[in-house]
Amino acid sequence: MSVTELQELVRFLEDRFACAQACTECARVCALRASLADLDGPEDQQLIRHKGILCAEVCDTTCRFLAEQVTQSEDSMRVQVEWCRTVCLETAGVLDLDPGSEESAQSCRDCARACSEFLTRLR
Repeated sequence: MSVTELQELVRFLEDRFACAQACTECARVCALRASLADLDGPEDQQLIRHKGILCAEVCDTTCRFLAEQVTQSEDSMRVQVEWCRTVCLETAGVLDLDPGSEESAQSCRDCARACSEFLTRLR
């Protein structure tokens, strides 16, 4: 393996780790936000709860998926990470409608950005 190939591999693994970390943080924040949303409250609170739970589950799954280094194909990783990015962006949009959810929305955007950066290594 050449120095350039080794550097690319290291960068790929660093991006993968950064994406997994962002997924973990987003999952934590979305799960917390979902637990604070009133289940019997207004429809927008129910939507926030639903999106928060979905985002937490997708981010958690993506983090675990990225941790399985040997068994995952590049195509499978791409599909999972793209799905995670999409869900995070959708969730951020919903959280933008809820006063006090700015930090949660930013965590979702950070995760989507980490997913995008990781995807550039797969292409």
